[in-house]
Amino acid sequence: MPELLIEFFSEEIPARMQARAADDLKRLVTEKLAANGLIFASAEAHSTPRRLALVIDGLPERTADVREEKKGPRVGSPEQAVAGFLKSAGLTSLDQCEQRDTGKGVFYFAVAEKKGRATAEVLAEIIPAVMGDFPWPKSMRWGTGTVRWVRPLHSIIALFGGAVLEGSFDLGGAQGKLAFGNSTRGHRFLSPDAFTVTDFADYKAKLRAAHVVLDRAERKAKIKADAEALAAQEGLTLSPDDGLLEEVAGLVEWPVALVGTIDEKFMDVPSEVLITSMRTHQKYFALLDKTGTMAPRFVVVANTVTADGGKAIVAGNERVLRARLSDAKFFWDQDRKTKLEDRVSKLGAITFHAKLGTVAEKVTRVQVLAAEIARAIGADADAATRAALLSKADLVTEVVGEFPEVQGIMGRYYALGEGENPAVAEAIAEHYKPLGPSDSCPTAPVSVAVALADKLDTLVGFFAIDEKPTGSKDPYALRRAALGIIRLILENGLRLNLTQLFKAAHGAYTVGGFAAADGVATDLMAFFADRLKVTLRDQGVRHDLVDAVFALGGEDDLVRLLARVKALQTFVGSEEGANLLAAYKRASNIVRIEEKKDGKAYDQPVDPALLTLAEEKDLYGALSAAGETARPLLAKEDFTGTMAALARLRGPVDAFFDKVTVNAEQADLRANRLRLLSQIRATLNAVADFSRIEG
Repeated sequence: MPELLIEFFSEEIPARMQARAADDLKRLVTEKLAANGLIFASAEAHSTPRRLALVIDGLPERTADVREEKKGPRVGSPEQAVAGFLKSAGLTSLDQCEQRDTGKGVFYFAVAEKKGRATAEVLAEIIPAVMGDFPWPKSMRWGTGTVRWVRPLHSIIALFGGAVLEGSFDLGGAQGKLAFGNSTRGHRFLSPDAFTVTDFADYKAKLRAAHVVLDRAERKAKIKADAEALAAQEGLTLSPDDGLLEEVAGLVEWPVALVGTIDEKFMDVPSEVLITSMRTHQKYFALLDKTGTMAPRFVVVANTVTADGGKAIVAGNERVLRARLSDAKFFWDQDRKTKLEDRVSKLGAITFHAKLGTVAEKVTRVQVLAAEIARAIGADADAATRAALLSKADLVTEVVGEFPEVQGIMGRYYALGEGENPAVAEAIAEHYKPLGPSDSCPTAPVSVAVALADKLDTLVGFFAIDEKPTGSKDPYALRRAALGIIRLILENGLRLNLTQLFKAAHGAYTVGGFAAADGVATDLMAFFADRLKVTLRDQGVRHDLVDAVFALGGEDDLVRLLARVKALQTFVGSEEGANLLAAYKRASNIVRIEEKKDGKAYDQPVDPALLTLAEEKDLYGALSAAGETARPLLAKEDFTGTMAALARLRGPVDAFFDKVTVNAEQADLRANRLRLLSQIRATLNAVADFSRIEG
């Protein structure tokens, strides 16, 4: 079956847009193929700095014939209804309709036979439509044209079955139309001449001969392998940087890795600054020695091959890097002339949020909260207070002003240089952590206290002014802050009362217009419940079990909550637990229905004197025993033991439902049995709200 090959050849596409653009091209074309009834075997999209390409294999020569039927009004319907039907069906007379007896009367049917079209005709319409719909994040017009594209377009390959599709893309204005063709160009410098292609295999082979590696994954693999090989020749290793690798793969069509040297005079600048400067401004890869320390070497990936083996390229990049690092070294040297503590007052000039005050005011609040948390977790409260005071001071340094990515990290360097307690310095560096699921989580007690305090202050403040995340929007990264708090607590096994911490953080604010502390705490606990589900889902924990434990109310110790949830998961995953859950739901449904019918509750104590059958007596005794056993186990937080005690209810519950008629004719017996069923519900709900558990 024929193959479709599309290439949009243009000026350089920004690296950050290429992968998404290839996905969008594939999505838009395949959606329009499906809308036209065209099925295919496979679709594969590619991107380089100068081109987007798509190959689709297994398309039919023609679209299928289609028979469309539209049911109309009943025969004999008012003239207005008939006229409306004819208009909607594109017909002029009822003679063009069929009459059919549907069993519910005779109705008019409009039948249209649509012959299939040549696929080439459909494709010639699809490609310009796709180009017009393309969702570039940023685009431009050029020359006299009126159409927008990411960068000026030069040519369009549109081949179906080896033949050029008859069509074009209108650029607008005096530039006119860019006709579909079968030619493209290779590498801008190494192979700039045009060449024609016949199919995808020919296209890919000729591109490689013209110094273009079409496959993005292949370019990335080559860059990484070549850089690692060069590093090994120097006795070094490549510093891992997937983000930079992704970006560099979008900057070159023919990657050539080269090694450069960093002047020794810059090596006393913190490695984080050097690496950030190199990757941000120059797109260089850092190299590490055997101890993991940054070496005075870097890898630059050129987009060309030179006669001198890249010597001029390396020399030019070393010269540019010296200028960049000279600035970094100057900032580093200047920053160390002023102590961190002397910079704190300058934070008053930085607004944290218009309604939440300045960064200096945030620092004051975090100091108080960090000390309280430190005392609760057995950390040094004085060190936590000191770390909180200095935590934001590096924001007003020259290095962080130039490289915001190293905030916190630079604070640690300055603090250590000034003789601060190492625990304080480490807390300054780590108080932003964890920044995401792949980021490390602080474990040092002082660091944990300050990190928690900083995130709690932010969450409480924004919730108090009703700046909560909505849908996919979270401009203040509050979801990330909540996930960070959850990780800090769970990974360090901290026994903290979150509600009290929310209220303590709320009380530290002195600005007006705040929601009440209780309301903020309630909203935040619900927010944390949702975030906890996200965290536990990655660990294979069901969301409904989290709901079941949170529904008990008053549970804000995340360590205890997690232990309860995991014990509950094990319980409901067992045969006894699954059967008992089914019995719980059966008992609850019976009680709920009867309470609704009778207009009264059956949550009163069971009357033992009215228990006439052995099965109901056994169940009553088992419930009493389970309650007596479970209460001290719950108090000791032995949730596994508690679940084991509940599991012993399965036999008596099964026997009760097998032998006992709940809706007895005697009113007192019926009421007592409903109370017994209600007691099943109450006993199990002491552990979790079983009504929230699915299945």
